[in-house]
Amino acid sequence: MKFFIDTANLDQIKEAHDLGILDGVTTNPSLMAKEGITGEENVINHYKAICDIVEDNVSAEVIATTFDEIVKEGEALAALNPKIVVKVPMIKDGVKAIKYFSSKGIKTNCTLIFSAGQALLAAKAGATYVSPFLGRLDDISSDGLVLIEDIRTIFDNYGYETQILAASIRGPLHIVNCAKLGADVITAPLAAIVGLLKHPLTDTGLATFLADHAKAAGK
Repeated sequence: MKFFIDTANLDQIKEAHDLGILDGVTTNPSLMAKEGITGEENVINHYKAICDIVEDNVSAEVIATTFDEIVKEGEALAALNPKIVVKVPMIKDGVKAIKYFSSKGIKTNCTLIFSAGQALLAAKAGATYVSPFLGRLDDISSDGLVLIEDIRTIFDNYGYETQILAASIRGPLHIVNCAKLGADVITAPLAAIVGLLKHPLTDTGLATFLADHAKAAGK
């Protein structure tokens, strides 16, 4: 399973990259705004900076909502760097644009997926990734993991190459459950990713080993 980090914070991206497990980055306008990145030129330069850190897979989201504008904006983003994946919303014109981008060899990430039917349409249009939002479904008392399972079944039934990119991850358990269900990718905050490192028995075990070593060394 690929690990993407869901942030626009360069320090966090570097930290995940230095850990040796990072396969990509996902961003959106909200994450850019959170880092104080505003204005078209600054946003573009920030995408370039992210691409300088990671090896591949930098999802850059379009703001446009009409076919012509999505295509125009998406082509401009894709031209920035071969690592860019154009992130397109799950709307009618978005699906049309995904089909267009697919015909041009431009990688896409269909975002704001909340149903298996939406994922199916995006896959039919040739999306590289679909991004079902687990946490937001959980927030409204709907099981986001069931959606991952349903999409996995549908894609496997028909051999779709579109990858399931589990998004809106809220913690380490989401990541583990997505791996068990066969998600191709997760994108998560740094805290959720490094949370996988932690277990109280690891901490107590290491403390015991170090204490025993100190005794044996006469310290």
